Amino acid sequence: MSNSYLGYHFTIEPKELGCEILIAELGEKAFESFIETDFGITAYVQKELWDDTILDDIYILSSPEFTISYVVEEIEQVNWNEEWEKNFEPIDVDGTCHVRAPFHPKTAAEYDIVIEPKMSFGTGHHETTHMMIQHLLENDLTDKTTLDMGCGTAILAILAEMKGAKPVDAIDIDNWCYLNSIENAQRNNCQHISVYEGDASLLVFQKYDVIIANINRNILLNDMVTYVNCLNQNGLLFLSGFYTEDIPAIDAACTALGLTLQKTLERNNWVSLKYELGDRSLDY
Repeated sequence: MSNSYLGYHFTIEPKELGCEILIAELGEKAFESFIETDFGITAYVQKELWDDTILDDIYILSSPEFTISYVVEEIEQVNWNEEWEKNFEPIDVDGTCHVRAPFHPKTAAEYDIVIEPKMSFGTGHHETTHMMIQHLLENDLTDKTTLDMGCGTAILAILAEMKGAKPVDAIDIDNWCYLNSIENAQRNNCQHISVYEGDASLLVFQKYDVIIANINRNILLNDMVTYVNCLNQNGLLFLSGFYTEDIPAIDAACTALGLTLQKTLERNNWVSLKYELGDRSLDY
C-alpha cells in the first residue's frame, strides 16, 4: 500500500478483555487493521481518513475498569506482510486443525486452513474462535446446510466446508470482513461458500442444519429468535463471543425458544455453547 498510515500503539490493562472491547470500538471508526502485541494492540488508520477527534467517543478509553495509554507513530508505508510475519503465529487446535498464514509452511494436520491475517480477531488466536473450531471438529457436518453468522475471516465457514458441510452461507456486517471472507474462501479452494454483507435481517426464508454465531452477547440475544426460526428440526446452534457470567442470560433465551444445551466449552473466562433444537414446532 502506498498510503501513509498512523499507527496507534495501545497499552491495555487488563489486556485480554480490553483488547476485545477496544478493537470492537475502533472498528466502528476508520481503523482498518489491528495487530496484537505483548502489551495490547496496534491499530492502523490511513492518514487521509484521520482527524483529531477520532478517539473522542471511544468509551473504553475513559472507563475506570481499564488503564489504557497509547503513542502514535506516522508510517509512510506499511509493509503488511512484514507486520503479519512478526506477529502472527500458526495455531494448532487439538492436533487436528492447523490455522496458518500463507507464509507459514503446510503441515500434516487433517484440516489445514490458510488465513490472510489482516486482523488478529478471527485467525484462531482468540479464545472464542478456538472453541468454535473445537465444536466443529467434534461434530459430523457432512451435507449439513450451514450458516456462519458474523463470519469475520470466514475461518469457521471454511472449516465447516472442509468437514463436508454444504451449502455454507457466511455473513458479516463489516465490509472488510465480507471482502476478506471471499478472499479466504477462494484461498482455501472452497466451492460451496457464499459470502454476504449484512446482518440477521438477511435471514428471511433460509433454513439451516447448523448455525454458527460467534459475535457478542447483546447481538446474540437480539437475534436469537431469527436464528431459531432459520434452524431445521434437530438442528445445531453454536454460540460464542461472551463470558462465563453471561451464560444464564444466553441459556434462558435459548431454552425459551426450544433449544437444549448439549455442551459447554470455557477458555480464559470466554464461553462457547452448543444447542440442539428440540422436536416442538416453533412459530415466532
